[in-house]
Amino acid sequence: MSRARQTVTLTADLVILTIRDGVLCVLLVERKNEPFRGRMALPGGFLRGDESLEETAARELAEETGLDAEALKLEQVGVYSAPDRDPRRPRVVTCAYLAIAPNLPVPVAGSDARAAQWLPVVEAVDVGLAFDHDRILADAVELARTLLQFSTIATAFCGPEFTIADLREVYEAVWGVVLDKPNFHRKVTDADGFVVPTGGKRPSLTGRPAALYRAGEAAELVPPMMRSRFGA
Repeated sequence: MSRARQTVTLTADLVILTIRDGVLCVLLVERKNEPFRGRMALPGGFLRGDESLEETAARELAEETGLDAEALKLEQVGVYSAPDRDPRRPRVVTCAYLAIAPNLPVPVAGSDARAAQWLPVVEAVDVGLAFDHDRILADAVELARTLLQFSTIATAFCGPEFTIADLREVYEAVWGVVLDKPNFHRKVTDADGFVVPTGGKRPSLTGRPAALYRAGEAAELVPPMMRSRFGA
């Protein structure tokens, strides 16, 4: 093995997830430049100037979605450094981040992208993304599924006010399962600080108005919402 030091460049890639029409979707861009021109990829970019990688991720998030990173939490997915993951030289190492937000608009392509679109995750895995973005996407989705078990991050997919049915839709979309309504309602409302009733109700055309909730102060779920208990 060569002991020569490697010169590398750093990038930050973003897995931006939202739920559209009850389906878990990821933001993808069509690359305008080589390598992989014309291929779909996760949004991202090179570290610039005095930026930290977190600042690079925040800038890319703003450029690709118009969102302020301070308005939502970025979760680090991992660092990807396989020598052949990117054909450019010097070698490119990337740090991937997961961002979750509700009701995101149709994206506008950035400067190095020909087009940008939301694509259901189940379709994105069949596209054949550029670089090693298939692996990064899979890792990020699994991280999101795990976070839903142990943290209150599911509320990040919802607006400021939501119903228990809205929250259940999040779990069903991310986990890919159908959940028992009464059981889910009990677990959510029994979890300390997960959701807080607002006192408001959402009118319904088919039944009683649904109670509205907002995110509670808790960051961790006590008790956790284990997938195995739901048959996921």
